[in-house]
Amino acid sequence: MKILRLHGPHDLRLHDDKEPVPAPGQQLLKVTSVGICGSDLHWFSEQGIGDARLVSPLVLGHEFSAVIDGGACNGQRVAVDPAISCGVCEPCQKGYPNLCSKVIFAGHGGTDGALREFMTWDITCLHQLPEGLTDEDGAMLEPLGVAIHAVDLAHLKTGMTVGVFGCGPIGLLIIQLARLSGAARIIATDKLPHRVEAAKALGAQHVFLTDGGPSGLTCTCSTGAGRTEPEVSQILAANGKRGVDVAFEVAGEQGAVEDAVAAVVPGGKVILAGIPADDRISLPAGMVRRKGLTLKLVRRMKHTYPRAIDLVSRGLVDVRSLVTHRFPLEQAAEAFAVAERREGLKIIVTVNRGR
Repeated sequence: MKILRLHGPHDLRLHDDKEPVPAPGQQLLKVTSVGICGSDLHWFSEQGIGDARLVSPLVLGHEFSAVIDGGACNGQRVAVDPAISCGVCEPCQKGYPNLCSKVIFAGHGGTDGALREFMTWDITCLHQLPEGLTDEDGAMLEPLGVAIHAVDLAHLKTGMTVGVFGCGPIGLLIIQLARLSGAARIIATDKLPHRVEAAKALGAQHVFLTDGGPSGLTCTCSTGAGRTEPEVSQILAANGKRGVDVAFEVAGEQGAVEDAVAAVVPGGKVILAGIPADDRISLPAGMVRRKGLTLKLVRRMKHTYPRAIDLVSRGLVDVRSLVTHRFPLEQAAEAFAVAERREGLKIIVTVNRGR
């Protein structure tokens, strides 16, 4: 079978390998669609993420769908939860499998992911895809799950105002979920014009281009096109001179963190979902303290696949329009290059298509 391994920064190599044999409790899977995530790009560009470093060639890919190969469910299409929690550690026992101290995660550390033709995975992590969902939809359920978890942490209430700082795929999914949760106004920012346009199309009432630095916003809404201001005053103006109730930082950049903190109301919440390249963020301590802000950090997801499948199946969340580029496994290096340049939105690598 064909398998793609990362050997170092920007060094992806396609190999031939033996088809894996499932252990007890595992299922052999024929991989179909794999999404490239921002965390995959950290591995690709920096040979690591946070304190996890590349010590041996690694197969990336944790957003994926597959077809069960063999057994009673042979041929069944599934979305695959990339996290196998132990179920017995204290976080697991308290209902936080996403914080499991012994978690096994596809495409991370020493565990190979889905950029290969066949793989084995824990049976409990397989979720059957309804007929109306495509293989690509199945791969998109993982980032949707992260967005659901982020919104869960925010405890959104009807009538709240929401800010989304970073409009990659997860930010765009948060916008849709905030709309479904009854947000009265959604304000979104990003450095890339095509992303703020996507945010507007998916439900954000006010969108702003930012230069990526702290409070470097350029308004692209109908009330001030082309203006640049050194503060978040445009966001406040868009919301009647009032801050947002909840700010989601989904960019992984210091400027987005500072804008989120500056834009939220006293007593509000800041949900930090982005992953910074240097594994560091800083906060204006005086502002955070004076505002009495609640800060929450997003660690993957927990128990979200059934909800994600239902939302997409019922047409309440659009994942399909977020997929803008598709590449076969043999062109995965080009797919990663496109993703690294932040072209389009979600990049999908197709595996075993038509085989």
